[in-house]
Amino acid sequence: MNGSYSYWLVVGSVIVAVLASYTALDLATRITASRGRNARLWLFGGAFSMGTGIWSMHFIGMLAFSLPIPMGYDAPMTLLSMLIAIVVSGFALFMVSRDNLAWQNLLLGGVLMGLGIASMHYTGMAAMQTSPPIQYDALLFIASIVIAILASLAALAIAFTLRKDSLWMVYAKYIAAVIMGLAITGMHYTGMAAAQFAPDTICLTGSTVDNSWMAGTIALVTFLVLSTTRVLSAFDARMAARTARMAASLQKVNAELKHMVLHDPLTMLPNRLLLEDRIGQAIGACRRAGARCAVLFVDLDRFKSVNDSLGHFVGDELLRATAERLRGAMRAEDTVSRLGGDEFVVLLRQIERDEDATLVGQKILEVAAAPFAINGQELSVTASVGASIFPDHGATAQMLITNADAAMYHVKKSGRNAMQVFSPSMSTFFPDRLALENDLRHALERHELELHYQPKVDVRSGKMIGMEALVRWRHPRRGLVNPVEFIPLAEETALIIPLGQWVLREACRQNKAWQEQGLQPLRIAVNISGAQLRHDGLVDHVALALRETGLEARYLEIEITESVVMQNASSTVAMLDRLSQMGVHLAVDDFGTGYSSLSYLKRFPLNTLKIDSSFVRDLLTDRNGAVIVEAIIALAHSLKLEVVAEGVEEAAQLSCLQSLGSDQYQGFLHSKPLTAVDFARRLGQGGEPAPEHALP
Repeated sequence: MNGSYSYWLVVGSVIVAVLASYTALDLATRITASRGRNARLWLFGGAFSMGTGIWSMHFIGMLAFSLPIPMGYDAPMTLLSMLIAIVVSGFALFMVSRDNLAWQNLLLGGVLMGLGIASMHYTGMAAMQTSPPIQYDALLFIASIVIAILASLAALAIAFTLRKDSLWMVYAKYIAAVIMGLAITGMHYTGMAAAQFAPDTICLTGSTVDNSWMAGTIALVTFLVLSTTRVLSAFDARMAARTARMAASLQKVNAELKHMVLHDPLTMLPNRLLLEDRIGQAIGACRRAGARCAVLFVDLDRFKSVNDSLGHFVGDELLRATAERLRGAMRAEDTVSRLGGDEFVVLLRQIERDEDATLVGQKILEVAAAPFAINGQELSVTASVGASIFPDHGATAQMLITNADAAMYHVKKSGRNAMQVFSPSMSTFFPDRLALENDLRHALERHELELHYQPKVDVRSGKMIGMEALVRWRHPRRGLVNPVEFIPLAEETALIIPLGQWVLREACRQNKAWQEQGLQPLRIAVNISGAQLRHDGLVDHVALALRETGLEARYLEIEITESVVMQNASSTVAMLDRLSQMGVHLAVDDFGTGYSSLSYLKRFPLNTLKIDSSFVRDLLTDRNGAVIVEAIIALAHSLKLEVVAEGVEEAAQLSCLQSLGSDQYQGFLHSKPLTAVDFARRLGQGGEPAPEHALP
């Protein structure tokens, strides 16, 4: 018995095969680009979509074939053939999503996939349930299986090759999909040609519906499934590309932040943080090799006179020119850094003898003494140089820098413009510094310390919503001493621990007193130094201060600079966890000036991130600064952190911060730090800024 084909259904089956092939190639890209749960979802969903497409092509091809007798299909057998198609598709997608596809695996996969497709086809043919059963031409039967295997090998190889998501591969996929679709339909119609029907054949299932309507329905449903899959794939690809761009952008910003943290912004030389790291590396290398290294402290003589007489612009240009000269005079393996002001430090990574440090110091004096041509005028300066040598003058970076500084100061006292190597007879402290340290030791017992309070203001409403406690020293002879002068001194000695404890307790006491007076309850922020954080009793001191003053933990915020946080990350995590469990809020202060690592923000139980004032100062003049601030705010908000911008002094800066999405700000635009009396008066007035700071 001979059958005939409906050619428009044959064409429809080819189109479905091509669509299924293109979907398979596209899904290979998505599975490869995904990881974990998403990859598994794409594999299962892709197997269903691709398998449905291949099965639909096969079934439409069968419906295209008609005999002069009524035809029907057994439903369980038809569904079994569909299940085989889905399983085969899942196997194929799994194969091409692997990192490598060796030729042995390709061959084995092609054979198994080809046999699976052939099984699907002949299971579908068996669903006709004819009597007598269908007979197959052996040669064409074998040819159909061989074609299925070859088509599977080609499909796996093409899908593995074209699974990248680049532009030219998109066009290559169109051509490959046509080739794969023709190969699959070729196998099908070869298998159909192998089928032989006896003249007295009858279909035991009988006819159910018109073949054309059934084929059209299947084709439409399949087209919808494949189209939906393709749309989801395209949407996922776009989202993946957007995520990749955001990750690259954050990575770039992080790299810029790290460079800013480790380099002086004026001269682009390494700063103290990077210098100490390199000195540490040099010390380690010298210990292993039994060698020596040297640190030279360079200070320009009478630099303040240049600044005062010619202005800071000329002074900055002089510092840049000095940095270039020093860098050009040193070896590539040596390090030239700027600590701040007119202070430079040179690391000689390895020296043969102590006299080498003296020779380099003399060379620096000659380089500094040569006239500078700056802003149309000639300037001449001199330098004072002190040197320390490992291991004679110190075993740590801090000791070597301190002793080189002492040697340089000895040169200053002796007349400047000279070079001196450290000796134990040189004092490591300046005379007035020793006096200041002695006075600071008695400041607490003499009640010379006091706290000033700077408001934290909501960016949108302009209302005061918090405050920061700032310690001040009212010296009986010096007057109000700048914290920049005595806080570093306290940190270098053991004085920072009792000083920090007093600040913490006084801040809690004053905040509780204001609440008992009926004033608006606000959270008060207290800075914690690195020495305090390393002190084992910090958490106990915080708990004691809260218990003795009666202040609730939620009204206290601890601020820690990011460089301090990262000095001992593991112990810091445990300590911050305990504080967070108590209900104390935690903030990272001066973000962008320390390590600026994006990873630690996730590790620690933080509530607030404070943007350093140096970034705010450059908001209106440096486009890159604004981009960095925007990235920091976006990062903080993605981690559910509040953002506080420090150092806001102009209305235009506040307007920019409002547009970038900052939550709070501090700065002279609203108020300078206030005494307890003035702050209470301001708080009683509803936290409004003073008239001279009122916003337009």
